Amino acid sequence: MVRLESLSPEEQRFYREYACPQFDDTPWVKSKPLHESRVAIVSTAGLHMPGDTPFTGKSGDHYRMIPDTVSANDLVMSHVSVNYDRTGFHQDFNVVFPLDRLRELAAEGIIASVGSFHYSFMGADNPRQWEGSVRRLATILKQDQVDAVLLVPV
Repeated sequence: MVRLESLSPEEQRFYREYACPQFDDTPWVKSKPLHESRVAIVSTAGLHMPGDTPFTGKSGDHYRMIPDTVSANDLVMSHVSVNYDRTGFHQDFNVVFPLDRLRELAAEGIIASVGSFHYSFMGADNPRQWEGSVRRLATILKQDQVDAVLLVPV
């Protein structure tokens, strides 16, 4: 990952001044204990399966579904940022998509189960444009009976 100090002054200023969304309230739901919860991953690493279309950056093209049966060699990263360091992903995909760790937690009984699908967004995008996609994704997660998601910002 690139450190802010190693960027040009213009890039440093851009990231320091980038307008992040503000939320007026915090939604709250009573959650299940982890040992009763089905968990899925939501990452912003720009991952997808080899046969999937790479991220285009076009409206509505925000995430890819990744099956729980995936292995490290099955994933492609098409993150578009030139400042994005892919070294960790190439050494261990769990750095950006900790699916092996979730499987271990399920095997140990720390979580009840792992979702059938997981999701990767293109992080080099404006998250303000994701609302419609996120609402559709929430419906899919409910259909898969997912109780919690592990958010992995990259």
